Formats: sequence, C-alpha cells, structure tokens
Amino acid sequence: MPIITEIEDLKRLYKRRVPKMFYDYAETGSWTEQTFRENSSDFDEIRLRQRVAVDMAGRSTATRMVGQDCKMPVALAPVGLCGMQSADGEIKAARAAEKFGVPFTLSTMSICSIEDVASHTSKPFWFQVYTLKDDDFMKRLFARAKDAKCSALVITVDLQVLGQRHKDLKNGLSAPPKLTPSSILNLATKVPWGLEMLQTRRRFFGNIVGHAKGVTDPSSLSSWTAEAFDPSLDWNRIREFRSWWDGPVILKGILDAEDARRALDVGADAIVVSNHGGRQLDGALSSIRMLPKIMDAVGDKIEVHLDSGIRSGQDVLKALALGARGTMIGRAFVYGLGAMGEAGVTRALEVIHKELDVTMALCGERSVAGLGRHNLLLPADFADRWS
Repeated sequence: MPIITEIEDLKRLYKRRVPKMFYDYAETGSWTEQTFRENSSDFDEIRLRQRVAVDMAGRSTATRMVGQDCKMPVALAPVGLCGMQSADGEIKAARAAEKFGVPFTLSTMSICSIEDVASHTSKPFWFQVYTLKDDDFMKRLFARAKDAKCSALVITVDLQVLGQRHKDLKNGLSAPPKLTPSSILNLATKVPWGLEMLQTRRRFFGNIVGHAKGVTDPSSLSSWTAEAFDPSLDWNRIREFRSWWDGPVILKGILDAEDARRALDVGADAIVVSNHGGRQLDGALSSIRMLPKIMDAVGDKIEVHLDSGIRSGQDVLKALALGARGTMIGRAFVYGLGAMGEAGVTRALEVIHKELDVTMALCGERSVAGLGRHNLLLPADFADRWS
C-alpha cells in the first residue's frame, strides 16, 4: 500500500485510476469555478493560535451530530455517482463510515440503491433527497428510506436549477453517460477500474430506475432527469416535505443568514452551510466565509454543519472553531474511494482524524467541544469583506 499522509496523496492516486469523465465530475465547479476554488483557499486565510503547557492526555474528538454519536464531527456528504468512482462505491463508503464511527449520507442519485446499502450495513445512515416534482415518487422514496431505517433525511435545497459545469458537458457526462471517442479511449486505459465494473450489476441509478414513473431502463433515464427537478420550489414546499418525515431533517445548501432563519420556520433540525461544492452559483462566497454570519443569526437555535472545501482535519477544526457543530466531506472521501475503494475511504477518514486530533492538541484543547474563536486568528474583514 502506498504511504498516504494527506488527502492530496489520495487525489493523485484517484486521478490515475478513475476515468476522466468521473474524475472531472468530482473535481469541477460551475462556470469559471471561482467559488469551487475559494471554498478551499479561503480556509488558508484563517490562522491558528498555538498554546503550550496544557495537559493533552486523554483528549477526544468524539461528539454528536443530529443525535448520533460520532468519532469525530465529520459526516460523509451525499455524492452522486459514487458507484462509478469504484464498483459498488456507495456500499464501500457506507461500510467504511460505519466501521470508523461517522455518519454516511446516501445520495438519491446513487448507483447503489437505498436497499443495497441497507443490506450491506448494520447501522442507520442518512438519506439525501432533492426537491422533485413527482409527489408519488418522492413519497415512495421517503417510505423506502424509512423501511431502510435511515436515521435522518437530508433535503438539498440549492438545486432547483442545475448550474452549468463545462467539463461534464464536454466529457458527455449525463444520465446515462454519452460516450465520445476520447472518453472511450480514456476508459480503455483504466483496466483495473473496468474489470471491477464488469463484476458488478450496479451500474445505473438504483434509486430511480424501476422506481420512477416511466423509467424502466437506463435509456429512459435521461428524459426523466431533465424534467424531474422542481424550479418552483419555495419554503412552503420544503415545509410539506418536512411533514412527510417523522425523524430528523437536515436542510443542505444554506448560504445566507436570512435563509438560515427561514430554515428554523419550516422545522429543520439542522442546516448545512454549503454552496454545493461550488457546483451551482459560481461567484457565491465560500461556505467558510459565510459561516460566521449564519452562526450569528441562528447558531444558538439550530445545529449548524459546514460543507464545501474541507480537505484536512485543520479545515474541520477551523469550521468548528467558528461555531459549526459538525462538517461534511465530499471530494475528500471520493478521492479515497476512487483510489483504493473501501480502504481508501477509511484512509481519508484516518488522515482527517489525525490532523484534527494533533491540531486540536497544539491549539491547547482537549475536546472538540472546547473549540471556539479563541483558537483562531482571523483577518479583520474575513466575514465582512463583501456586504
């Protein structure tokens, strides 16, 4: 096994192993990709305050996220197409998360179905849904999640209209993918990936094909996805979805203090400060830069998590020190999944955990609950540069 000391090591292996269209799907943003880049680079503006001569014996990163015990305040974010990064990828990622002791979130646009993941895991996982037009499909999806004993529902609220991602269009990435001569040539060079994919029956969207009206095979999937998302989504519609689920509900895609307040009104149990990894509104501010204002608005009234841009345990610590109760990682675990399957996801979690633990100690804190703005050195205009 190669020596993996940071998430970037997994990314390099991932790029070599996975076909370009799926690498680009993960490693891309919308339009100019400004927001995609700043999601990570804005963490670099935050400095850490070193403390010494503090007893660090017996420290712990353990916490709770939405009522669930976690080894560290990190959940695996919902990422579509994980089963194309590695054969049966959602099952592999869910098993790695379960064994490590952090929440896993299954995307509606997964290759492995809810039932597939439930049958290969022993603990409840979270399930993510989009705000789609088809009420019948949505209600059956909620029921399937309940039957699978999913412990929380994550409603993505920032995908009413799909942001344009240039690389996906050029690579022919769609549902199902449209192969081009260049993509076929690239696929032919990824022999280990191809051999794995030949050995699995799970190659299409397992939560949709055979479940959505008129989608009986991969060829009928494209027209469904083009029409499924609901551009008329409003807060009343979100409130309606909330009424269909009797467990914890997390709203993912909040990037404005006013929207955070509205999330309280519809009965959300938690929110995820996120800009969809820079894949929707290019030019929006990074999640970490918006976090302070959102915390000031609702941080004492609702559980706040942060998503988008996290590539290290230090990034996790910075988000927690700014007030977040938890974080989500997407690309960081996908790199591991594509590079080394389940073992790669485990390694990504191990890297982030060690970085979080050591950095916390060097900042003079024994637990994540003790982290706060006193651990950070922030530019004077970090949260107020744009108004």
